[in-house]
Amino acid sequence: MQSTVIAPSILSANFAKLGEEVDNVLKAGADWVHFDVMDNHYVPNLTIGPMVCEALRKHGVTAPIDVHLMVEPVDRIVPDFAKAGATMISFHPEASAHVHRTIQLIRSHGCQAGLVLNPATPVDVLDWVIDDLDMVLLMSVNPGFGGQSFIPSALEKLRRVRRMIDATGKPIRLEIDGGVKADNIAEIAAAGADTFVAGSAIFNASDYADVIARMKDAVAQVRG
Repeated sequence: MQSTVIAPSILSANFAKLGEEVDNVLKAGADWVHFDVMDNHYVPNLTIGPMVCEALRKHGVTAPIDVHLMVEPVDRIVPDFAKAGATMISFHPEASAHVHRTIQLIRSHGCQAGLVLNPATPVDVLDWVIDDLDMVLLMSVNPGFGGQSFIPSALEKLRRVRRMIDATGKPIRLEIDGGVKADNIAEIAAAGADTFVAGSAIFNASDYADVIARMKDAVAQVRG
């Protein structure tokens, strides 16, 4: 199992002082910065583009930037985020006409590649591409908005994908996004996740370090 990663979603941050928010959450123990990129087409919301990624890099952020593209079509924007400083780029199979080609595109630009499965997307979409992935991201809410509640069926899906990843013998991360909180992260970790996106649970808290520490402690207890 990979090391535990907490990736706060800046969707829930204060955008009027985004650089400071990201600095503070990283100082508080966060490992990655998670970007929720929405296009008001694939999902019913409009958020941020490559300029924000580039601005954070220029601000001095050196932590991995984990870009989750909820856009359709996806291939057009991949090179822009790679150039802007993305570390990892994940996309939804429904947003690509040729899933394997999009994975190749991401990697050709020097980024790690992830595939995102919505709550109703079957896991067999991974069958022929999992060996080419660096990460699988499971959505435990329907994409489009922050602050939603965790969908319990995601736990069984995590267990299934964890078995698939383990069978490859490769260091593929298993990320979860949606409704992750300090009080449910233990059961999520027990189901197989090693990378945890949390937005409102962290940014709506008065003490970022306290929330992140409680999350990491809960995961550590599950892993022994």
